Amino acid sequence: MSTRSQSAVSLLTLALALAAAAIPVLARAATGQDSAFASTHPRREQVNERLASQNRRIKAKVAAGDLTGKQAAKLHRDDRNIRREERLMASQNRGHITKAEQGVLNRQENAVGSQIGR
Repeated sequence: MSTRSQSAVSLLTLALALAAAAIPVLARAATGQDSAFASTHPRREQVNERLASQNRRIKAKVAAGDLTGKQAAKLHRDDRNIRREERLMASQNRGHITKAEQGVLNRQENAVGSQIGR
């Protein structure tokens, strides 16, 4: 094989390796899983911060004896379902949620929050 042929084969091999490495990155970007927009979108941040806050409140209520373990488990399960729904909504819209979807999630969080109490 000539030097020119070897160079062409080496270049082709390198190009194929780079393309293969780029496929997972491009797939994540296409679904919004890797974009900065998706991870820092204000509506998603607001919903997720509320879920984190509710988690802290549940733990504090259990520690204070205001909630039983069974009640806390149900509330955590409800919050996990809201988080799952938020992720599903975001996956269908390039990594972010609409104002209407945020409203739906906030109403669900309000219902869980009222069960936690103040």
